[in-house]
Amino acid sequence: MVASLRIEQVTDKAGLQEFIRLPSILYADAPHWITPLEVERLGILDPKQSPYFEHAEAGYWIARKNGEAVGRISAQIDQLALKTLSNKTGQFGMIVAIDDPAVTKLLLETAEDWLRDQGMDTIQGPFNLSINQEVGLLVDGFDTPPMMLMSHDPVYMGRHIEAAGFSKAKDLLAYIRGTDFLFPEKWRRMAERRSSHVSMRMFDMKKYDQEIKNIVSIFNEAWHTNWNFVPMTEKEAAHMAKELRPLIRKELAWFADVDGEPAAFIVCLPDVNGAIHGLNGRLFPFGWLKLLWRLKVTRPATARVLLMGVRRKFTEGLLGQILPFRLIYALESDLYKSPIKRVEMSWILENNAPVRRMIETLGGEAYKTYRVYEKSL
Repeated sequence: MVASLRIEQVTDKAGLQEFIRLPSILYADAPHWITPLEVERLGILDPKQSPYFEHAEAGYWIARKNGEAVGRISAQIDQLALKTLSNKTGQFGMIVAIDDPAVTKLLLETAEDWLRDQGMDTIQGPFNLSINQEVGLLVDGFDTPPMMLMSHDPVYMGRHIEAAGFSKAKDLLAYIRGTDFLFPEKWRRMAERRSSHVSMRMFDMKKYDQEIKNIVSIFNEAWHTNWNFVPMTEKEAAHMAKELRPLIRKELAWFADVDGEPAAFIVCLPDVNGAIHGLNGRLFPFGWLKLLWRLKVTRPATARVLLMGVRRKFTEGLLGQILPFRLIYALESDLYKSPIKRVEMSWILENNAPVRRMIETLGGEAYKTYRVYEKSL
């Protein structure tokens, strides 16, 4: 069985296309699998399109069994990540495989060998491809489909990765809550309390580029001490702005300004996964019409809080406690009137006790767990 396995590195456009389409073939019968849009995957994986590759490099491989593609993996080194880590850590990602531990082992060994040759001493993953994109392998919560930009993996994959010598580095949690949940009285009064210093406002679509810059500035400042943090570059921010523009709705993105300065933000996006389900990853020839109809007319019933942050100088004291609640309260005043019935807040580090307590106070339930694995090289 092992002798029939071989690995091939992706070296051309046709190989990259096969790499992108492979999950939809291997996981076609999985009940909750949703095939990502090919154009979106290409925007992540193609060095000519993604600004990630201005500070990173990656390799892609496909495993074949008796000539048939049975798995894939990426390995990548992010120079910005290396600046924040105490050791030389490379990453693996995009891992997909049939239920055969030998296939997963071969894929991981290939990624390990490549990273070792590049001078790395530790491997972590999965990261698809950056910590600012999709992170972690689903290890709990397989009975519902994934929200946008969150992974969905078969039950066996975690066992196969652990059998290849990997152990847990960190767990990430996804919370779910209904939009009909009523704020506890204490926090409702606090959120409604007026202040001459704090003003709440929706995302200003007329100043779109500047608002994105505000978000990235607060994000980079708020999260820079977090585990494995990698700052978002200006070009990555511009790329993100272009990708998200069709999805951002002003009533689902809010700022808290303190004395006129953007101090905190929250961004909630309609769950595109519900809209692309059944398109098999392709927008042409008619998939884009279905997508527009589902987003604009039928409208998704689920959404995901993708980003949230408070500028560091405002995190201390009572103000630091109030701002997140005020953002969520402002957001939910519009969610309550929308077709959206459930909101995912993700991802949250397992040891981020303050944020977990806040979400649980507001009725959130941890319903999915994503795991990042690591191994010494």
